[in-house]
Amino acid sequence: MKGWEFTTTHVPLKVVEKEDPKAKPGYVVLDVKACGLCHSDVGALEDESWLNLMTPPVIIGHELAGVITEVGEGVTEYKVGDRVGVCPLGSNDGTTPGYTRDGGYATKSTAPVEQLVPIPDNVDFIYAAAATDAGMTSYHALVITGQIKPGMKVGIIGIGGLGQIGARVAVLKGSEVYVSSRKPEARQRALDLGCKAAVETAPELAQFGCEVIVDFAGSGQSTYDALEAVAPKGRVVVVGMSKLEATINTMSIITKEATVIGSQGGTAEDIADLYQYMSSGELKLTVHEVTFDQIAEGLDTLKEGKVDGRLVANMDL
Repeated sequence: MKGWEFTTTHVPLKVVEKEDPKAKPGYVVLDVKACGLCHSDVGALEDESWLNLMTPPVIIGHELAGVITEVGEGVTEYKVGDRVGVCPLGSNDGTTPGYTRDGGYATKSTAPVEQLVPIPDNVDFIYAAAATDAGMTSYHALVITGQIKPGMKVGIIGIGGLGQIGARVAVLKGSEVYVSSRKPEARQRALDLGCKAAVETAPELAQFGCEVIVDFAGSGQSTYDALEAVAPKGRVVVVGMSKLEATINTMSIITKEATVIGSQGGTAEDIADLYQYMSSGELKLTVHEVTFDQIAEGLDTLKEGKVDGRLVANMDL
């Protein structure tokens, strides 16, 4: 097998060759068919704080989907040939693909059975891979952490890859969805996804009385703006981490009796729900494909903020 290996911050990824992995008890081996490129991987290459989460050298990439080629002892729920996505969280042994065990920027990888999610036959690997982290994170932020309900007024700040998915999920769950984005094309896309209104700045969300606002931008200012705009007794869910600090108005949080809460990742069950929406055609992700050889170049493109939607490596290209 070959894969893109991370050694430490500020050092470029390099392609390495290794022996094919073997399936240990409770695990499967996969032919990786697709792996999403994530801003977290850009962070690992640029910010030393990510080293606390990693065990280098390691092949990175945590949004993977593929075909099972070997099952380990004790695995009875899956068989060779099954199409599966891999939830990056929730392993019984505490390992995470792309962080503490070899991940998906590779031709082969491994996963414990509890992280596997069956992919419906009519869902392409490219979209299945993107759903395993970007989709899962968006879904979890709205449905589980945000506790959205049918008829609830929901605000979304930032309509990038995660924000688009989150907005559509909220629409599918029956919420009234309002979004903010400085990009006119993103605002139009939000309306195309079924959102009620799209405004240019986050403070403008205040006019809609949103009971939940999810901050996918995470710029610091966006979190402040979300708290100012949310309705009394409302909930602000912070997902984005483009800036790791924010200053908020304590008077607003007290007088509104508002809640500010973070949301990280999600579960295999979240991914399974997303796959059903994708299989029905109700949820369509905006995805751009690169080849295995273009992964490092693709991460540079992410760093420059030039990707609309999600960037996914198609290992068959």
